[in-house]
Formats: sequence, C-alpha cells, structure tokens
Amino acid sequence: MNGPLSKFWSRWLRPVLFCGDAERTHYRAMAALSAAARVPGMLSQLSALTRVADDRLAMEVLGHRLPNPVGLAAGFDKDARWHQILSALGFGFIEVGTITDLPQDGNPKPRLFRLPADQALLNRLGFNNAGVAVARQRLERQPPNVVLGVNIGKSKITPNDLASHSYLQSFTPLWPFAHYITINVSSPNTPGLRALQDRQPLFELLQTLQAENRRLATAFDRAPKPVLVKIAPDLNDAQIEDVVELALELELAGIIATNTTIRRDGLRTPAAEVQKLGDGGISGRPVHSRSCQVIERLYRRSAGRLTLIGVGGIFSGEDAWQMIGAGASLVQVYTGFVYGGPLMVADVNRGLLALLEQHGLRHLSDWVGQATRP
Repeated sequence: MNGPLSKFWSRWLRPVLFCGDAERTHYRAMAALSAAARVPGMLSQLSALTRVADDRLAMEVLGHRLPNPVGLAAGFDKDARWHQILSALGFGFIEVGTITDLPQDGNPKPRLFRLPADQALLNRLGFNNAGVAVARQRLERQPPNVVLGVNIGKSKITPNDLASHSYLQSFTPLWPFAHYITINVSSPNTPGLRALQDRQPLFELLQTLQAENRRLATAFDRAPKPVLVKIAPDLNDAQIEDVVELALELELAGIIATNTTIRRDGLRTPAAEVQKLGDGGISGRPVHSRSCQVIERLYRRSAGRLTLIGVGGIFSGEDAWQMIGAGASLVQVYTGFVYGGPLMVADVNRGLLALLEQHGLRHLSDWVGQATRP
C-alpha cells in the first residue's frame, strides 16, 4: 500500500525539500503538516497509513507499554509544539526537547546541513528553544497522547559549576507531563557541556536530580519518573563504564546512546566540503556502527539491568534489528526520518516483523541483547 507513496517521497518530494536550507525546510514542512492536521479526519487517515499494529512489536519498558520500539529522538520537536501531530506518524514514543531553563536563540545561522552522500546531517544548533516556561504551557494545553520523553539541558550562559541548578529549573516544572526524563550532557554544540559526562560532575548532577525526582513523587503521590542520561559516541571505554556504574548506583532507569559525533573520519563527503561547513555534530549513517558498539558495551556492563535506547543511523528495519540485538530495548530516529519521510517509521516496523519471522522469534523482546551472546 505504501509503495507508490514511498516512491513519490523519494523521487519527487524529498528532492524538492532538499533544495532549500535544511532548518528552514524543517519548519516549513512541520507548518504544512500542522495545517493538514486541521483538516477533519486527516490525522486519522495518516495514522492508518503509518500505524503497524502488531503485538509482537510491543515493548514493556519504562513503566509503560509501547506499541512499537521506534521513537522520535530529541532535537526534532525542540519546543514540544508538534508531539500530538507527530504521534500520528506511527511512533511508539516521542521525545521532545532539548529544553533549557532559559530561552536561547542557539548558534548563528546557517547551522544545520545535509550530507546526502553519507545519509547524514551536521548540526550546531546549540539548544535553540523558547525555554521551559513556554514548553510547560504547551504541555498543559496539549497533554501528550503518546508516551512522551522530555529531554533537558543546561543553558549556555550557565557555568558548569551551576549546572545542577540549571537542570533543576527545567526538571521540576516539566516533571508532571513527562513519562520519562532525559538528561542531555552530550551535545557538542554547547561549550563545555560534554565535561559534565566526567564521573564526578555527572554524579553530582544526577544525584541532585534523582533527589528532586523522589521529592516530586512524594508531593504528587506518584512513582518517581524514569530518568535516563544521554551520552556521546565519542566517550572511551572507561568513561562508558563510569556512566553505567553511576546509573546503577543512582538507580537511573537507563541510558540513551548516542548523541552526535564530532569525528569526521570515514565520510564520503569530501573533507574540504565538510570543513567548509564548520563545527558541529554529525548524525545519521556514519554514527550507526559506533552507536551499536556503545549499546553493546552498555548492555554487557550493566548485565541488562538498564533500559537502553539506541539512536544513531536508524534508516531501516535491519538497522533497528542490529541495535536491538546489541542490547537496546528501544530505538530512536531523527536523521533517518528526515531522509526517509513520513512513512519511514512504518517501513522500519514492517522490516522488524519480517526479521522476526526470518529468525523464528515470537516477540521482539526476545531479540534484545541476543547478538551479544556467544
């Protein structure tokens, strides 16, 4: 059923969209989707095209039953303005943000670039968002109709020794609306942010947030929210093991791996072209192998005691299958969604179902971490 639509996207619509500035195209595309969503019945028709309803894909994680393991990564819906519309595109869950306590414009434009030869994006957006107050107002008006993760970060002007305060200023107001909360310490586009991945500052930050998590749970008479930390693909093995130990010690729910990479090796795009684009993190196909490696190391080190979300270069069911086999219970897409279009999530889920049948497995959860076993 989706064959003609997929061909229309790849042959006609995507080439037109890719002619313009990447960031401007993103907002124009979402404005068009928002306008279409106001047509009566349009969202339900779109959902019928993109939803793959099969219990074999459902995952019981983070205290919720997700209809499928494919989520939207943070960065696409930075200000929590489109989560209800995006949920009609077949996602099992959606993560909004990164949201900071203070509004900030981000880095100078242009700051988002496509690398088609690599099926990649290069961005140095810099946590551009309207701030926590605006995000809270939107979530109050439009409560999530899908399992919703909220990704929070540190404001650029806040020094690292005051990072805990900056994160708390977002954590507390958004806590009631999130099904889980992600602590982003791994973007390469906020100066000094990745230093928060070092053992001692990370311990202090996560300990503070978990204390607030327990306080809010008591105040609202609810269970604490699942808290995850998002890490970079550029960490070394010792740093990865430190993160696992801290996550277990502080009773985090899990880890998201990985953010974008600052490495430039192995790209098909000529080095001179990439250098001309400037600094930033690269996402998409070039990150996939490393993200799988990090997920596998996290899974082995934690002995499966943490929920792992794999993100980086997911374009197909096979890509997601590799990540899940490495130990991820869930996967997230961003760059693959940009390149693959609105039917991409359905294609990934159908690919996963085909692989389940091929391997003779009854449920996708049976495959989690299996590729790490001898």
